[in-house]
Amino acid sequence: MPATSNTLPPLRPARVHEVCGPGATGFAAVACAQRQGQRQGHLLWLRGDWQAGTLDPVGLSSSCDPARVLVARTRTQADMLAVAEEALRDGSVALVVIEITRPLDLREGRRLQLAAKAGQTTGLCLIPEGAGSPASETRWHCAPVLDPEGPPDSTLMRWEIIKNKLGTLGVWYVRWDAAAHHLDMVSPVV
Repeated sequence: MPATSNTLPPLRPARVHEVCGPGATGFAAVACAQRQGQRQGHLLWLRGDWQAGTLDPVGLSSSCDPARVLVARTRTQADMLAVAEEALRDGSVALVVIEITRPLDLREGRRLQLAAKAGQTTGLCLIPEGAGSPASETRWHCAPVLDPEGPPDSTLMRWEIIKNKLGTLGVWYVRWDAAAHHLDMVSPVV
């Protein structure tokens, strides 16, 4: 099992990362919050028309300004990847979140990485469990943790980096502090 450290590694800019697990959307919301100061803080969130439910940017308001979240829906995953690639290459948004539903092949993942590098924009793919791309820079698994003693307005999360091209793996227990607008590291629940 990876060790727990006191420093949560940031998502490297100009790269595409992946996150899976039941806490993946929360991870993406925190990534959005951390990028609000960059490139006018605009964020593009891509979803497929075939996916159930809708993303309401107001639901992200505890972590980021919903007026700066642009939500786009595409008919197919191929269309979604084409839009993501263009947005990453253009570089006019701080973060591109891509909700994929099938694994990316190496070619698709590599194209996204090259576009992110060209536009100096960060990409984050929300992926199904086990559907990671070999081209991703990092892959995270995020899940809520039962914490009966914790504050009622924040969920304790366990974030684990399960793939990292730079080699460092680890586990962190975090909680979003909406009032202070930052991520707190906390001790694991016993």
